[in-house]
Amino acid sequence: MPKKISRKNLIKKLDRVFSEYIRRKYADKNGIVKCYTCEKKAYWKGQGMQNGHFISRASRILRWDEDNCRPQCYACNCHRYGQQYIFAQNLNKEFGYDKAAELLQKSRQLIKQADFELIELIDHYKSLVDSFSN
Repeated sequence: MPKKISRKNLIKKLDRVFSEYIRRKYADKNGIVKCYTCEKKAYWKGQGMQNGHFISRASRILRWDEDNCRPQCYACNCHRYGQQYIFAQNLNKEFGYDKAAELLQKSRQLIKQADFELIELIDHYKSLVDSFSN
């Protein structure tokens, strides 16, 4: 029988594959992605590009929510605390309505995914990432 993966490791694995998915989803055909808040351009992998969150990853309901995440450079995501105000303005412009307020409201909901749900999310995002390679 295979060893059960700990919840902590499932979350790490999901964070890793989801982050790759977000960065590759917004990359152009050459793999260049633009920071959502400062517009710095860099290759999706390495070079300081990260998966930035409008509402912090501490909000479990939004941690792996595609509407809450966009590529960000390391400086904006870490040193500038995600540039939340600019992030919100860009979301609202992109969606054409107050998406930031909608996400803020959603962040107040509590959620606890079961391990099998995390595994399903890992498999889902893995298959999406694999589709970029083809």
